[in-house]
Amino acid sequence: MSQQEGYSPSFKRPAEIMRMRRKRTRSDASVFASPNGPGQSDSPRACVRPFSPGPLFNNQNRPGGGTKRRNPFANIENTFSPKKKFLIYNDDGSAEVADSSSRRSEEEGEEEEEDRSAAKERHGGATVAFRDRLAQAELQEHQDINSKKCLTFSEDDSLFEEEEEEEEAADVGSPLLKSPQAIAPASIAPPVCTEYPADWSLKTRLLFTSPLTLSWAEQPKAQEEASGLSRHCRAQFSTLPHSLQDPRSCSELRQAFQQSLVYWQHPSLPWITLFPRINAERSFAGRSTPWAQDRVLQQNLMSEWSVSLSSLYSLLKARLCPYFYLCSYQFTVLFRAAGLGGSSSVTASISPTTRGLREAMKAEGIEFSLPLVEERRRSREQQNLTVQQGDEEEQECSELKEGKETQTGDEGENDDEDGSFSWLKEMGVQDKIKKPDSITMQLRKEGQTVALDHKPESMVCVEGPHTFTLINFLINCKSLVAATGSQAGLPPTLLAPRAFRGATMQTLKARSVNVKSQVGSTYQNISSLEITGPILPSSLHNVTTLLRPAQKGNFSAALYTHTPTAVMNTHITKPQCAGGSVDLSDCGLHPSSIQQLQQPSSLGKTALTHINMSNYSYIWKN
Repeated sequence: MSQQEGYSPSFKRPAEIMRMRRKRTRSDASVFASPNGPGQSDSPRACVRPFSPGPLFNNQNRPGGGTKRRNPFANIENTFSPKKKFLIYNDDGSAEVADSSSRRSEEEGEEEEEDRSAAKERHGGATVAFRDRLAQAELQEHQDINSKKCLTFSEDDSLFEEEEEEEEAADVGSPLLKSPQAIAPASIAPPVCTEYPADWSLKTRLLFTSPLTLSWAEQPKAQEEASGLSRHCRAQFSTLPHSLQDPRSCSELRQAFQQSLVYWQHPSLPWITLFPRINAERSFAGRSTPWAQDRVLQQNLMSEWSVSLSSLYSLLKARLCPYFYLCSYQFTVLFRAAGLGGSSSVTASISPTTRGLREAMKAEGIEFSLPLVEERRRSREQQNLTVQQGDEEEQECSELKEGKETQTGDEGENDDEDGSFSWLKEMGVQDKIKKPDSITMQLRKEGQTVALDHKPESMVCVEGPHTFTLINFLINCKSLVAATGSQAGLPPTLLAPRAFRGATMQTLKARSVNVKSQVGSTYQNISSLEITGPILPSSLHNVTTLLRPAQKGNFSAALYTHTPTAVMNTHITKPQCAGGSVDLSDCGLHPSSIQQLQQPSSLGKTALTHINMSNYSYIWKN
């Protein structure tokens, strides 16, 4: 009765406690068998536990005397121990897994043998003190653990629980366990990406954020701004350390940042924003346009613009200017020097285009390709070929016929070129149905071609000497300049990273702001840097290169793309050049920017939208 007082009936005791209880029962029986034993324990509460849980001791054997109450904190939650599994290493080195029930059966067998030996000792009249037996049992238990090299595993969420015999197990050479946190990715270095793919699209806005301050990027000193502009014109670049402790006090960093914001533009009208030009009627609304009704002024503007375009192309062929953009109110043209984008010759990409523009280019003898249309046609042919190989003969014939019809549909061709309608006579309705005229049939043939207009798939690519013919075509093209509307009479905008004839030096606008961002339940200080304007590919790369040491390799950027130029990341599959075969050291760009722009873009017809650098490693989204 006293043994169960204050304890839950579902309390489960380990095998060691049960063995101690049996030994204590035998010891108490020998004590009560003595002459004065019964008189020493008159009440059932004379035997209490000195600790909980634990065996019962006699009051007279306790050193302090008196009755000690049970542990008030003992309950099911903190005394219940889940069933354990044991990993037992045999002598031959193999391992076996045994649960606590099998181990308990073995221990009970050992206990029976101990009971027999204890009975013999009682019959022999030998009485051993309980404390001596307890010490002997603990010593025997340690010997059993060391002989079997037993390593216990708990079935709870943790991989292992700390054992009191950890040091002893280490001495006997038991294996050590490590949690997944111990074998964390920290021990396996993640792949480091030091560069993001080249992005040939024009950006209208960049938003950088970093936990470190970005205030060093604004309000440069007059000397720093002048030095940055001078270095841009001389194409001089400074080398910065891997990490900067105080960016605000680094004059070289601030000069390089001002240098990266410079670009060249023609024409330049301070009261009008000349980029972007597509769907930009709102930016021109309400502005003064004196050239709109003045024919002489329009001719002067076009004359100066033609000189600037010719100068840019000459610099491009001489590899003194790496690339430039022509932005009109209908389309955008990207000219790239030989060696950039994986091409061995000068290339020009136009997007978006219309059927009228493509027909006019054909009339001038300009050869061009439609990379996205050709890629789609090749993928369809490959799919048709795969289907034909896996089908039966009849299905192969039908699929081949459908594949041919699809291909002719894409090319704008039709099988009804002869205009034969003999099937109407067979039905007897040739007089009731009006036959389509030649114009209707021609429009039907060109339906697929017209469907490409103003879409990314309408991008055309011109290569080699045909780019020079394209320059002459653009100079003499009447539809290049709007005849009506807010942009009437205004020539297209030319943008380049290097100076050219008639160009005006411009700088991007940079603004730094410190804000508080909620992270979980707390607010964290976040510094942001906003850059607006026509952001060229080399300018984006220069800014990110400077932020790497200034922000200690931790920043993120949101990129806002001029949508019509996103398709210019499409890789041209025509002749490619080997890396480093074309010398572009005099083009005026940083060597790292040249190395990036020389590689073919892997973005397809998409553009980068986010860039994130963490621990000097890039992650991007497109």
